[in-house]
Amino acid sequence: MQYQMLPQIDEKVSKICLGTMTWGQQNTEAQAHEQMDMALSEGVNFWDTAEMYPSPPDKDKQGDTERYVGTWFNKTKQRDKVILASKMSPMSFLRDGQTRYTAEQISSAIDGNLERLQTDYIDIYQLHWPERQSNYFGQRGYTEDMAAQPLEDLTPFLETISALNDEIKKGRIRAYGLSNDTAWGLMRYLWEADKNSLKAPITVQNPYSLLNRLYEVGMAEISHRSNVGLLAYSPLGFGVLSGKYLDGKRPAGARLTKYDRFERYVNEQAKEATAQYAKIAADAGLDMAQMALAFVNSRSFVTSNIIGATTLEQLKSNIDSINLTLTTDVIDAIEAVHTRQPNPSP
Repeated sequence: MQYQMLPQIDEKVSKICLGTMTWGQQNTEAQAHEQMDMALSEGVNFWDTAEMYPSPPDKDKQGDTERYVGTWFNKTKQRDKVILASKMSPMSFLRDGQTRYTAEQISSAIDGNLERLQTDYIDIYQLHWPERQSNYFGQRGYTEDMAAQPLEDLTPFLETISALNDEIKKGRIRAYGLSNDTAWGLMRYLWEADKNSLKAPITVQNPYSLLNRLYEVGMAEISHRSNVGLLAYSPLGFGVLSGKYLDGKRPAGARLTKYDRFERYVNEQAKEATAQYAKIAADAGLDMAQMALAFVNSRSFVTSNIIGATTLEQLKSNIDSINLTLTTDVIDAIEAVHTRQPNPSP
């Protein structure tokens, strides 16, 4: 395993991060425990979860993913071996519809996170997506509705940052990060924290894969110059970059077979690009999923690559991508596809 140093908390985290959002929907508690056992044995010491999980969101199952992590901590007594990230979400069925990043709601959300996780601290606490409207979650354009939303109607950035800093002082979180945010959002947090001599976010969890490299436009430079690393999610595009959906296939039990709401990675442009990436992998004698993950692993602005799996076989293969170094020929071929078919799945 390879490791990266996190700023502020001076901890080394594995370049591969264990994602958990299928636990409670596609995976049972026993299967989740098996994945945690395997991940830790393979050197994966960084795990990511959220109060909203499992995904797709389900009010009746909300929090089950964190509960599974908590029962594993309680059973194994190995909390100290894990760098744990979790999130609060501005979702209407959480906290009686309180969807703001106010000091009160941050405190309430962390109360719930800690109880479900059976721990007294979270290493990185993330804001799951902005309270404000913006072009995240696959929206290419910036609409008039987004532009018309006054910041005065939202929780002040300083209140949110101060509340997170207070939680750091209390020891309930060690650091904080953003998720699904934009270049403007990240810079506003950094500016506000610096202006007020407060701790700034240390990570941003955004989508990044062969089918979505928009992070490279603007955000990557912030990562380098401000030391805010990317936690890359959906590095396989919901499994599309494993090749299992090629030629219109829908394997039984697979995520896109079970949940037709996830069409972001299977539009016509994405299908065409995926077929070309599949040919690159085949010509190079590589497992397609490992090639896609190895590309993400190789990016200097990526702190950790969040992988998810529904079987132990998938999990082991995904973790093993850390041992794959792509040749110059493979990288050049990938870049050629990206030039012809850039970012088909924003």
